[in-house]
Amino acid sequence: MNRSQRLTAGLAKAGFLAGVLLTILGLCLFAQENLGRGRITGQVMDEAGQPVAAARIIVQSMQASSRIEGKSDKKGHFAVAGMGTGAWRVSAVKEGYLESSVEMQISQIKPNPAITLTLKKAGGGAVLQADKSSLEVVDRGNAFLEEGKYDEAIAAFEEFLVKYPDLYQVHLNIGGACLKKGDLDRAEAEFKAVLDKILQTLGELPKDKGAAVQALLALGEVGVRRGDFEAAGKSFREALALSPEDEAAAYNVGEILFSSQKTDEAIGYFEMAIRIKKDWPKPYYRLGFVHLNKGEYAKSLEYFKAFIELDPGNPEVPNVKNIMATIEKMKKEGRP
Repeated sequence: MNRSQRLTAGLAKAGFLAGVLLTILGLCLFAQENLGRGRITGQVMDEAGQPVAAARIIVQSMQASSRIEGKSDKKGHFAVAGMGTGAWRVSAVKEGYLESSVEMQISQIKPNPAITLTLKKAGGGAVLQADKSSLEVVDRGNAFLEEGKYDEAIAAFEEFLVKYPDLYQVHLNIGGACLKKGDLDRAEAEFKAVLDKILQTLGELPKDKGAAVQALLALGEVGVRRGDFEAAGKSFREALALSPEDEAAAYNVGEILFSSQKTDEAIGYFEMAIRIKKDWPKPYYRLGFVHLNKGEYAKSLEYFKAFIELDPGNPEVPNVKNIMATIEKMKKEGRP
């Protein structure tokens, strides 16, 4: 029995057959929910340092389509809860101001740092002259989306766009609803519309990097769902080029490469994700299995240990510990 066969046999005794490993390493990139006990707090300020009340706080997962909203109080303070562990984009939106956003890693175990979002006054045609009824239409659309009433949500967002066609970011909402209902063609068209509108109105994608990156990542998800990994990888790479600090984009490129059996290239992107966000457990978990699959057991143990240290409450921890124990037992028995 050779080295790989001995390891597979050992893992089988622990209940981890090779087939299970391959399943774990499959494309489970985009779970549509990434909700949990994570909580963030912060304050919305204007350029003069004054609090901004009644700003909409939008918290969007960068690894799934989950979206949670809140609102700032009269002192500009806000608190939003319900996020799962991972990368999230937090945005503040209010009529008369340009959107402000920040990307952060949210933990469900330890307190997350408070953030400050600064809103700058919009000028000229950028000002959204929204009235109460129009804002209620958007709120209704978001409520329908949360309830799983995707057609109703799309209709509400479309109603808003009839009155405010320049607010191209709403196409992200429509695309997200289409993605959830499985209408991939319409979702793709909506996400591409965001990119086209940015180029038409601003001239280049970096001028609205937040919306552009969201659209590109969403197009990557469309490609994954279609099984078109070449198109998905292209979209993820474009998102990463636009936002090199985006660990989710780096991770997703790694997943696409791994699914295409380009393991060594995939490792580079997983490692990039770690360099961007050293405390993000997910790439450590994936690298543990990648190196295990390559027969590089010392590296596998190294990454698995890091994963457990960073996310001890993760439900996968018991499985990972069993795998590590099997490897360590084989080492003590003198098996390579």
